[in-house]
Amino acid sequence: MAKWGEGDPRWIVEERPDATNVNNWHWTEKNADAWSKAKIKELFTNHVIENPKIGNVIIEEVEKCDGEARANNRKGKLIFFYEWEITLKWKGHVNGVDVEVTGKIEIPNLSEEHDDMKDVDVDVSVTTPGTEASALKEMLRKGEGAGELRRLLEAYVSALKTEYSSSGLILPKKGQEASSTSAKTTSKTKTVSVTKVNTSSGRVKNSEEGISKMDLGCKLDLAEVKMEENMKCTGQELYNALTQRDMIQIFTGGEAKMDEAAKVGGSFELLGGNISGTFTEVIPFTKIVQTWRLRSWPSGVHSTVTITIKQTKEDTKVSIVQTGVPKKEVDSTREGWQRYYFHAMKRSFGFGASLF
Repeated sequence: MAKWGEGDPRWIVEERPDATNVNNWHWTEKNADAWSKAKIKELFTNHVIENPKIGNVIIEEVEKCDGEARANNRKGKLIFFYEWEITLKWKGHVNGVDVEVTGKIEIPNLSEEHDDMKDVDVDVSVTTPGTEASALKEMLRKGEGAGELRRLLEAYVSALKTEYSSSGLILPKKGQEASSTSAKTTSKTKTVSVTKVNTSSGRVKNSEEGISKMDLGCKLDLAEVKMEENMKCTGQELYNALTQRDMIQIFTGGEAKMDEAAKVGGSFELLGGNISGTFTEVIPFTKIVQTWRLRSWPSGVHSTVTITIKQTKEDTKVSIVQTGVPKKEVDSTREGWQRYYFHAMKRSFGFGASLF
């Protein structure tokens, strides 16, 4: 029974004389279509599924995501409805084999009717013939592969419920809103005040604006460097050259202070310490993200380098996007990538005709 003066949301007269849906008690519905599509793409795109005994697969993109999702409040209870038809494109390699296998994963019936994700159909097909294709297909259909795909689907459903449980479908009782707002404000203030490296994720939290205002004796203008290069090699070969210590030492001609292979949170020093940084994201054969700086840069200034690798039928394209570069260093930074990375790898590994 509703009690007067205790903030019970069912006491409609206390809040609204017209008795209209106080605190969203009677009904509320929110469209979660756009949020769901973005979340599904975030979860699956560039996700790596690996079986050490067989090989690895990368989900290249979400090719299709058709359906709908709704979050409803009925008398203080949250009810979720969703129905999705998803198609994923994937590529992969069997251990020790350079042949790239491609295919698709179709999930035709993800809905709230499935209490157990094991009941969701996952159909796997390949577009590349051969025994390698069959091995990777079976890996995705059974065992680790199927389990990982269903884990990602479960992650979407869990995120949907979490997101819309706190989105105002059920409003706070009287007197709680102010304390909630105060808590959020305090949390936001703490987040903004963090400007150094977050060691738990390895990501640099300094914004370009924040770096520009550092005590460096003068304002530091920052810029962005974008580059693309075509390499005569597979995506796996290029990825290995950029992440394996032994291969880095070959094309740089000096000691690379780092782990045997790049890993998230691992630091590196190249070219006698002139280049240093940390790996913050490592997606096999597809993407590498680093914090990166030259020794000659002002103290405390770190750029962020995103390296994207995409293999085509003819060659492999590597794209570099580097943000937070001191404006006066843009030309020398661009020249350094060309000379000490691209041209050096072409010369050392035969990834293309040397330009020297």
